Amino acid sequence: MKKLSLSVIALFMLPFMATACGVGEQTAEGYENTPVKHAYEHWQQGKASPIPFIMLDVRTAEEYAEGHIKGATLIPVQVLAERLAEVPKNKQVYVYCHSGTRSARASKMLAKNGFTNIENVMGGIVAWKKAGYPVVK
Repeated sequence: MKKLSLSVIALFMLPFMATACGVGEQTAEGYENTPVKHAYEHWQQGKASPIPFIMLDVRTAEEYAEGHIKGATLIPVQVLAERLAEVPKNKQVYVYCHSGTRSARASKMLAKNGFTNIENVMGGIVAWKKAGYPVVK
């Protein structure tokens, strides 16, 4: 059996190590997939200073009412194209949904419309809750 060099192993492991360290993964669509821990850490920092980002919830109004991240802006993915003007282009945008599928679609839409600081929260509100992070109703 051949032995792999450390550099080959490190190259293979790089995407996994970056995600584990809280660094997101840039997609070809122009947004970043980011771990829920990274989004939470920024959300925590925003409580102490002016918020340089927004949390964009792209679920339905009913899902939002069942529990959301405090301070999140609700714009369901179904109407996002018509409400793009409500999303600031000069701020970091953390996009989340239930599990990450709709937020990836919304992130792609934002990128196609000239937004450059977009992070899709991997795992959505499910991962947020699973990590023990707070939600409000």
